[in-house]
Amino acid sequence: MNLNDIKQVYLIGIGGIGMSGLARYFKHRGCIVAGYDRTSTPLTTELEAEGITISFNDTEQSIPDTFKLQTSNFRLQTLIIYTPAIPKDSNILNHLKQSHTLHKRSEVLGIISQSMFTIAVAGTHGKTTTSSIITHILKDSGYDCSAFLGGITTNYQTNVLFGNNNTLVVEADEYDRSFLTLHPDIAIVTSMDADHLDIYNDKSYLEDSFRKFASQLKPNGVLIKKQGLPLEQAGITYSTKDTAQTQATNITIEDGNYYFDYKTQDSRFKTQDLRFSLGIPGLHNVENAVAAITVALQLGISEEKIRAALASFKGVKRRFEYIIKEKDRVMIDDYAHHPEEIKAFLGSVKALYPDKKITCIFQPHLFSRTRDFAAGFSEALSMADELILLPIYPARELPIAGVNSEMLLENVTAATKQVLTKEEMLHYFTTSNEWGVVVTVGAGDIDALVQPLAKIVKHT
Repeated sequence: MNLNDIKQVYLIGIGGIGMSGLARYFKHRGCIVAGYDRTSTPLTTELEAEGITISFNDTEQSIPDTFKLQTSNFRLQTLIIYTPAIPKDSNILNHLKQSHTLHKRSEVLGIISQSMFTIAVAGTHGKTTTSSIITHILKDSGYDCSAFLGGITTNYQTNVLFGNNNTLVVEADEYDRSFLTLHPDIAIVTSMDADHLDIYNDKSYLEDSFRKFASQLKPNGVLIKKQGLPLEQAGITYSTKDTAQTQATNITIEDGNYYFDYKTQDSRFKTQDLRFSLGIPGLHNVENAVAAITVALQLGISEEKIRAALASFKGVKRRFEYIIKEKDRVMIDDYAHHPEEIKAFLGSVKALYPDKKITCIFQPHLFSRTRDFAAGFSEALSMADELILLPIYPARELPIAGVNSEMLLENVTAATKQVLTKEEMLHYFTTSNEWGVVVTVGAGDIDALVQPLAKIVKHT
């Protein structure tokens, strides 16, 4: 496929964070862009405001006429992209299959990155923040880059950025083995915890895919990997522990910000101990920052420019995002949807607010993930003082018998715990007068509850 021949693009599942990035990319290239998604969201509203036509009806009639032509020249000029998250019985998906060759989002991303110096960040968690920090350092320092990110960066208010050089930062998604379309110049692997077992069946197969990803580096490519990961490929290790080749040491918290020394064994750099401040909270984000600093130093960016960029990084929407930050009440929203992510998130909240009550509202994501990691979820969620569970967000799945939020609640040891619907949860908080720290957590549609809840927390 030659992207220069493409004149129009239709995206099935356009509202997803990865798909919306591709929609913006092709719109930037001057293509006619349209798409379908199941529901309207703030992100699809933004895309429509940018001139992209979106339908929310899964019918053949909702496809714009310009995508229904049958000439061979038309087919060469038309690109149909879909996400594997779209149900196989989708009417639009099956109608367009009859007249077009459909391409997965990951395949198109692989084609875009082929001719670019690609920095790819993989990991079952940590990849969105790490890739966003790298992007900000490259942008802020003047090095520049283009980027496809898995979240909306607060500094730039978008998930896709365009640069004036040949460098590309991309989030490498392990779901459906999507990241195997990439052949990076620099690869970062942040974590390899069991996840997506509906795809991989067993953790060993997921680990095999990460090893294959790490083996796909271009000649003379560099692998940067978190210390302790089961990757046999040689690379630079990083951690907050003193066994890694690059590490964060002397970590302190002041006014909610983290300060740390970056220590490296690489003699190429004039200073082996560098002091940095990080503008976003969380010990896990310090570790993400260490990986990003290591990438920037590999590219020859000066220590001073890295330090300034890191201090000005404002984070990613729904990654430890402060919604309210007042003396007597705090509200934080986070995308965590895996037990290890929840542990890291709640651990950071407790470190920042050791004397405050922490109320966690969690929406489980996927029936299969809830079933596969039930014990881990219950253990992680027990870190909260009060837990409210919402019903499971099904996404692409049908219900599984016996799998529900109540099954998680049974083994949670939090002092107060209950399962509520969205409406019941909002009503529950209208009667509360003890706020402390309220956190909303999950990858489903819990984000739609953030602002209604914030109004209650702020004004009750």
